[in-house]
Order: sequence, then structure tokens, then C-alpha cells
Amino acid sequence: MHQTVTKPVDSTRRWWVLAIVVAAQFMFGVDAFIVNVAIPTIAVDLTPAQIESVIAIYLIAYATLVVTGGRLGDIHGTKNVFLAGVLGFTATSLWCGLAQSGAELIIARLAQGATATLMVPQVLATLHLLFTDESRGRAFGIYGIVLGLAGAAGFLLGGLLVTLDLAGTGWRSVFFVNVPCGIVIAAAAWRIMPSVPRRAGTRLDIKGSLVLFAGLLCLIGPLLFGHDVGWAPWLWAVMAIGGVILFAFPRLEHAVASAGGMPLIDLTLLADAAFLRGLGAAFFFFVANLSFYLVMTLFMQRGLRIPPLAAGLAFVPLALAFVVASRHSGARAKHRGTKVLIEGCALQIAGLAALALLAGSVDAPSPIALALIMLIFGYGQGMVMAPLSGAVLSTVKPVAAGAASGMYGTTAQIGNAAGVAAIGAAFFAIESLQSARAGFLVSLALFAALIMICAAFLTWMRRASARS
Repeated sequence: MHQTVTKPVDSTRRWWVLAIVVAAQFMFGVDAFIVNVAIPTIAVDLTPAQIESVIAIYLIAYATLVVTGGRLGDIHGTKNVFLAGVLGFTATSLWCGLAQSGAELIIARLAQGATATLMVPQVLATLHLLFTDESRGRAFGIYGIVLGLAGAAGFLLGGLLVTLDLAGTGWRSVFFVNVPCGIVIAAAAWRIMPSVPRRAGTRLDIKGSLVLFAGLLCLIGPLLFGHDVGWAPWLWAVMAIGGVILFAFPRLEHAVASAGGMPLIDLTLLADAAFLRGLGAAFFFFVANLSFYLVMTLFMQRGLRIPPLAAGLAFVPLALAFVVASRHSGARAKHRGTKVLIEGCALQIAGLAALALLAGSVDAPSPIALALIMLIFGYGQGMVMAPLSGAVLSTVKPVAAGAASGMYGTTAQIGNAAGVAAIGAAFFAIESLQSARAGFLVSLALFAALIMICAAFLTWMRRASARS
């Protein structure tokens, strides 16, 4: 029997619900960056492969299961799945903090990424259901601001917790901090969050999720462990298998659809050339996204010996510039289209070039100097990321908007995971052969190349839209 809402939610109550779900999104956003700042401290107990895996496996799990998490909310009710996600994220955060080995921490991070897919999709679903009047813009504006501030808070909190070493917990405190927050959010959601209608006809594609996960793990996993095993020949065989699995994935989805199922991806979108170009731009943009923060953190703390708190503080201007750019670029993109995004790519490349010049000419650049240059990169990144999803989805018909959004989110997280694996592997390989500075400079060149490819896809989209 499907559950329904018996009475409308009053305006006072829905703003409390907004606070609850946005707090969960904030916790998720902080977690993504707080771990980055703590990674060099965690790395004392881990191999290079395990360092990358702590970030990448979380992203792979999230990428492959986020669509399933959204559908579970439709099937079992947004409130129920949100509560399960918050409690699961809280429990797995505790597990991460208690992990006794690198392998256990990686498994715990896999579980943490999986539980996040139950929590995060319900946030926007709840906002869409509760804010249907003129307050909708204000509610989503609050959501956007909190989302942007999560980065600054994560950098600052990560450095602070590692430096304070509360009760001798060291890096473990960056995971423990989620536990009281998660408990409070879950208790508030249980008391205040309303039940919402379940959507009839929604079905899961478990087979598709498992095949996508296996393909990504086979393709990206060898990049994570290549350095540790000397790039043994069998690694390339595993990567080839992963490529074959991903190549066959659309055929599996066609089979699911033919059998009357609900495939993980909307197959009609694969015929939309403009949308696929947009996904290409998104993929290359996100390959250079989280991997930048990983390499930057490793260089500052391992190469320059900058303490964790000072390193975290150095990222704060970048995060704030990102928020400011995000607020401005959305409106500008409505009038100037993808040209704004291309300008953002150019600004990012300028920031990367300035970082390379500083790192190549100054033996020990200060955190302040690095922060001022990263501010340029952060503003450029905000110019691209905020309007990118809208640009990619602009050609999609309204009826397919939800499915297209799911594909965009999955592509973004796959890009993040691939970047952490590939560019992280390049950094560690060059660091072991030469120095952290050399690894950093090569990584900056790779980031610049990826952003240029992103700009090329955006230009391709712009020319196509101009012809139509």
C-alpha cells in the first residue's frame, strides 16, 4: 500500500525540514574536503595506493549507487530512506574512525559512500516536494550557499581537528565528528520530517548497478594499486576487462528495458548528441576537480612541510571565491551561455600556470602566497561548476530531466574517482622518482590539459547550439 501525505506541511514546519536536510547535505559536503586535508596525516599508516583508495572507492560507490538511492526514496518513501541514509552514514563514519588497517578503512569508506547515496538524493527530492510556491527560489538559494560553504568548513575543520589531536585520536577525529552531527540530524528528521507520497511504478536496476561498479573498479582499481605492485602486466589485463564491461554496459541496459525493467540510465539520452558532449565536458572538468585538492594538499604538507591547520586555512579563500563565483555565474550564464563557462576554464588555467610559476621559482612558497593564487583557480572553478549542470541539461526534454540529472551526477563522481586514481598515481610515481615538487608540477600540467579538453567540449556545444 502506498503511503500518502494526509495534510499539507505548514510553512513554519517546512523551513525546519529545510534546515534538517540541508544540514545533512552540509555534513556530506564537509566530509568530502575534511578527509582531503587529513590525508597526509592518514598517509603515515598507509601505502600510496591505500591513500588514493580511501578517496576513490568512496566516489566509485557513490557514483554507481546514487541513482538507485534516489529510486529507493520513490519506492519506500523519502523520509524512511533519508533516515536510513543518515544513520548508515553516521555508523560507517564511526567505522572509518575505528578502522585498524588500511584495508579496513577502504572497506569502511566503500560502505560510507554507499550509505551517502541513500541520504543525499532525498535532500533535493524533499525540497522539490515542499517548496512549490514563491519560496522555492529562496529555499534553493539557501541550499546553494550551504553547499558552497561546506568546502571552506571542511578545509578549516580538517586542519583544526588534526592539529588539536583530540583525546589522542589524530586523523580519526575527522570521521568521528560526523557521529554526533548524524545523530542530531536523524533525531530531528524522525520528529519533524513529514512522510511524502511514494511514486508508483519505480523499479530498481540492481544488475546494472553491480555491473557498472565492477567495470569501474576493474578500470580504476589498477591505477590505484599500480605503484605498489610495480605496474605488473596483470594490472593492464584487469583494466582491459573493465573497459570491456563498461563497453557492454549499454547493451545490458537495453536488455533490462526490453524485459520490461527500468534501466539505470535512460537509453533515449544516448541519442542526444548535445547532451553527450555536455557529459564529456563534465567528465573532464571533474577529473581535474577533487584530484586538484588531493595533489595540492599532498604537496603542501609532504613537499613544503606546511602544518595541517595552515594548509587547511590556505584553502579557505579558494572556497569562498568559489561560493562568490557560483552565485554570480548562474545568472550570467543565462544571458551569455557556455561562454561564461569557457571563461571560467581560462581563469582556472591561469591559476594553475601561476601556481606552477610560484612552485618552480620559489623553494618554500608561503601558505599565504599559495592561498592568493588558489583564489584565482577557485573563482574560475566556481564559474564553471555552478552553471555546468544547467548547460549540460539544457537540451534535454523536461520529461527526461530527472534521468539526465542522475546521469550527470554519476558522470561527475566517476570523473572525480578517475582523477584521484590517475593523477594521484602520477604524483606518487614522480614523487618517488624525483620529488613532491616535480610530481606537483606534472600534475598541474595534467590539470591544465584536462580543463582545456573540457573547454573544447564546451566550445563544441556552443557552436552546435548556435547552428540550431
